[in-house]
Order: sequence, then C-alpha cells, then structure tokens
Amino acid sequence: MTNMEPIAPEQCRNLDEIRDCMDSLDKEIISLLARRLAYVRAAAKFKPSAESVAAPERVEKVLDTRRLWADQAGLDGDVIRSLYRDIVSYCVGEERKQWERSQRQS
Repeated sequence: MTNMEPIAPEQCRNLDEIRDCMDSLDKEIISLLARRLAYVRAAAKFKPSAESVAAPERVEKVLDTRRLWADQAGLDGDVIRSLYRDIVSYCVGEERKQWERSQRQS
C-alpha cells in the first residue's frame, strides 16, 4: 500500500493497512512542509532587514488562524497552535539564513 492513495480509515481491513495509510499521509505532510518552506525562503528577498524576518505580529496572527482552522476541523486548536509554533520557529530560522545569504551576495 505504501506510495498509494490512502483509503478511508473505515475501509482498512487490518493494522498494516492503517499504518501504511498513516505513513502515506505523513509523507504527504512532510512534502507540503517542504513546499511551505520554499515559500518562506522566497519571502526573504522581500524583507528589508533581519528584524523584519521574524515579524512577531504576523507569527501570532498565523498561530491564531491555525488554531481556528484546527477547531473548525474538530481538532484540538491549542495542540495544533503549538505544532505550528514549532513549524513557524523553524521556518523563521530558515528564512533568516536565506536573508543573510542574500545579503552576503549583494
């Protein structure tokens, strides 16, 4: 089943199928995170300073929005907000590195 489209959870016939589907979804999530990071790195070229990379007001807005989306999807919004805090922290660090690289090349 690996690398196949996941089937609905209620259609899984055994634990191996469930695990294969979860693995497939996790691989897709990681791929999406890599795409998200590519946008973050691209954003660095529009930032005028290292301080503007972090954009704390934007971070809080993003985290609050993800909590809301999670709540609407029937997930624990606080847990998802916490996950996104880690994702955003990682992305800000990567964006800062990209911004610094671009400054050295200028």
